[in-house]
Amino acid sequence: MAVKEFRPTSPGRRGMTGLTYEEITKSAPEKALLAPQKQRAGRNVQGKVTVRHRGAGVKRMLRMVDFKRDKIGVPGRVAAIEYDPNRSANIALIHYADGDKRYILAPTGMSVNDVIKVADDADLKPGNTLPLKLMPTGTLIHNIETEVGRGGKLARGAGAAAQLMAKEEDYVLIRLPSSEMRRVRAECRATVGQVGNLDHSNIKLGKAGRKRLMGWRPVVRGTAMSPRDHPHGGGEGRTPIGMPGPKTPWGKPALGYKTRKPKHSDKFIVKRRGK
Repeated sequence: MAVKEFRPTSPGRRGMTGLTYEEITKSAPEKALLAPQKQRAGRNVQGKVTVRHRGAGVKRMLRMVDFKRDKIGVPGRVAAIEYDPNRSANIALIHYADGDKRYILAPTGMSVNDVIKVADDADLKPGNTLPLKLMPTGTLIHNIETEVGRGGKLARGAGAAAQLMAKEEDYVLIRLPSSEMRRVRAECRATVGQVGNLDHSNIKLGKAGRKRLMGWRPVVRGTAMSPRDHPHGGGEGRTPIGMPGPKTPWGKPALGYKTRKPKHSDKFIVKRRGK
């Protein structure tokens, strides 16, 4: 999918880019695979804002994507490649031989009328799903399970692809798109190939209104606030933050402060992302 530029008919259009969508073959989604999605604007069940800067945006229906890929042994035909407003990747509509219809993530190289399969003897072609222990080392994969039968959790965004690096008894070693090295049980399933829509990261929005349509509200600098609203606020004119290190609105260190809580799955991380 290529990137197109717009004529600079306004300041917002100057520098704006978009996708050409030549891979999309169907405009209307499958009604049976839609579900309503309530806009919560970053609020929890108590109505309190737990995620800032979210709200408004275009209303959209949720596409029920099959991350579990549990149609074992049933071949499916790719009926269409569709746009999904809820994710960066495109989705593929699959018509299975038993009459069932499901959405899956569309990998690079998948086209209409391709036949895919979820089985231990499936070929190593984009869209096929099989256990990690049956894949050769070096294979590019996505939609990777972390627990057997729980569905794919890793490498699901546009252009994402993990790589199978080694096999160690009951586990395999994979390198995630973030460069993190992680062990996963060899019985877990993954889908062959790289997630499509590779040019998603090359899009320039061009104007603030396009970001608002995505459901993002404005972000205000702490130095522009009052002292009661932010630790950086206050002072006559433009002033430095006036404290050792920048702070969050709640007074916590904003740089170099570890915020990741210990998780059950941390023991499977061999090398963390970054330096």
